[in-house]
Amino acid sequence: MAETASKKTEKTEEKRPRLMLMDGHSLAYRAFFALPAENFTTATGQPTNAIYGFASMLANTLRDEQPTHFAVAFDVSRKTWRAEEFPEYKANRSKTPDEFKGQVELIGELLDAMRAPRFAVDGYEADDVIATLATQAEAEGFEVLIVTGDRDSFQLVSDHITVLYPTKGVSELTRFTPEKVQEKYGLSPSQYPDFAALRGDPSDNLPGIPGVGEKTAAKWINQFGSFAELVERADEVKGKAGQNFRDHLESVKLNRRLTEMVRDVELPKTVADLAREPYDRTAVALVLDTLEIRNPSLRERLLAVDPGTAEETAPAPAAGVDLDFTVLGAGELAPWLAAHGDQPLGVATVDSWALGTGNVSEIALAAAGGAAAWFDPSTLDEADERAWAAWISDPERPKALHNAKSAMRVFPEHGWTVAGVTMDTALAAYLVKPGRRSFALDALSVEYLGRELAPAATADGQLAFGADDTAEAEALMSQARAVLDLAAAFDEKLAEVGARDLLHDVELPTSALLARLERHGIAADREHLEAMEQQFAGAVQQAVKEAHASVGHEFNLGSPKQLQEVFFGELNLPKTKKTKTGYTTDADALAWLAAQTEHELPVIMLRHREQARLRSTVEGLIKTIAADGRIHTTFSQTVAATGRLSSTDPNLQNVPVRTDEGR
Repeated sequence: MAETASKKTEKTEEKRPRLMLMDGHSLAYRAFFALPAENFTTATGQPTNAIYGFASMLANTLRDEQPTHFAVAFDVSRKTWRAEEFPEYKANRSKTPDEFKGQVELIGELLDAMRAPRFAVDGYEADDVIATLATQAEAEGFEVLIVTGDRDSFQLVSDHITVLYPTKGVSELTRFTPEKVQEKYGLSPSQYPDFAALRGDPSDNLPGIPGVGEKTAAKWINQFGSFAELVERADEVKGKAGQNFRDHLESVKLNRRLTEMVRDVELPKTVADLAREPYDRTAVALVLDTLEIRNPSLRERLLAVDPGTAEETAPAPAAGVDLDFTVLGAGELAPWLAAHGDQPLGVATVDSWALGTGNVSEIALAAAGGAAAWFDPSTLDEADERAWAAWISDPERPKALHNAKSAMRVFPEHGWTVAGVTMDTALAAYLVKPGRRSFALDALSVEYLGRELAPAATADGQLAFGADDTAEAEALMSQARAVLDLAAAFDEKLAEVGARDLLHDVELPTSALLARLERHGIAADREHLEAMEQQFAGAVQQAVKEAHASVGHEFNLGSPKQLQEVFFGELNLPKTKKTKTGYTTDADALAWLAAQTEHELPVIMLRHREQARLRSTVEGLIKTIAADGRIHTTFSQTVAATGRLSSTDPNLQNVPVRTDEGR
């Protein structure tokens, strides 16, 4: 009979709807420190490590827990009811890292695309929102899972509320049930805020009691049964610890009020409103593409937990995208151009200029009527070659390209002049929205055409295919058609913002000029640069010797920790700005120390860093000198929202001009 009852209970439990609540700020911050920002940054410099880590954990947790309902709560600011009651609440926390700023907002964009409800309530923390929803859901018969890095949430644990607590970055979660809380702390979940009030919380700047750690706090709660009873019988607590408790009684009472989560926050949605909905898959793809998160595993995991089906949620194909794919062999390009070359064509290429060869391996063309062609330039016969060279150089034959400058730079290596470019979809996207983070073709196709292109793309939006695979050739032809359709869409967008003339009269001619500059290159005197590199290297070594002599022993001038020990330990110089790792020794701090003290080390260190930077700059320039003795940098018109040019490989803006040596 007992076995039957047990099975009946299990069956009932399976029918419970399951709500999963996530503490957005807590988890994003953990993800930020779990993944190095330098490995997760877009071409425009936007860090994405917190977004990537959060999205990965989100995908895994949704897959493993399979909730029927879901929501994420975020903090609004540190101006909460707790801060009003206790102004020092969280006041000890360091400034939010610049690399983290903005990533929470972008996580919100991803959640919106996934149609996942998110909450942020003025005056309250995410904890309070989660406590309110968890309490309501449990009363309505839900099983609740709370994913958070805040231990205060353990007070919410019950037979139907479980906390999933990250114990290793954001990749491993420990399940805190009532039994687990008891095992870990020797207390029930309802006693946890009593325990936390006595222990204090350095991360929230809540003071503890001198001489009272976790063991003593747990012992007192178990001995007296509750915090209220402990306060009532405070005189019975023995020893020095008991006296310390009585001396700090008011601050401990305050801790207890602040530690208790609010369970009745007024919210715009009820638990029933949190039922999972199918993604807006077009929007999800756009967010990931814009953030240049192209990892296929992460994408697959996120899409795999979409509550809807791919058929129901995939973007509908734009009208008129059925293509007549034609893979052209020798002797077939000239007739194709004769049939279609009088109308505007979209052009897409795969080239290996980035490898330094300037070898165009594939070209695809697409016409508005649906005709599309792919060819390998190395297979052209004489008639094809003449027809192609005439068409690509004819200013009367309109052409649309994505990042046309790339073709303008590479095609002349094959004897092909590029003319008649009436639309560059990358430049047009920039003029329509200069502040966007990505101008990749696949991202633009999703946003403006509702059409997903093949996912494997390089930084400039070109797709990297092998020449033998028909499916890959068709993908490049689809890309050419996307360029053509985007050209029409952007022509209207440019008219709306009054930027048509700016594209045709300024940006496209500038693009052609930059292509010539890149191709021609900048003359470089290798011998002179190598002599400069040796000069700066010698100056660096001299500065090292002087620094060692100034303190009487050797130390690593590149180690912040050793510099801190020398400056503020051995030399006892004035303290600079405090950071997480100690007192800063950045350039501003060194300049301040040089002005505050007569010791020579700050001045030597400034000189050492300047010479080291100059040496590094010269080394970088030497490495980029090509076989023709010139530096062929790549200019970009779409990186800076202000309209200024930028350059890469090398970045010529890194060449210092403010000092005599730099000039």
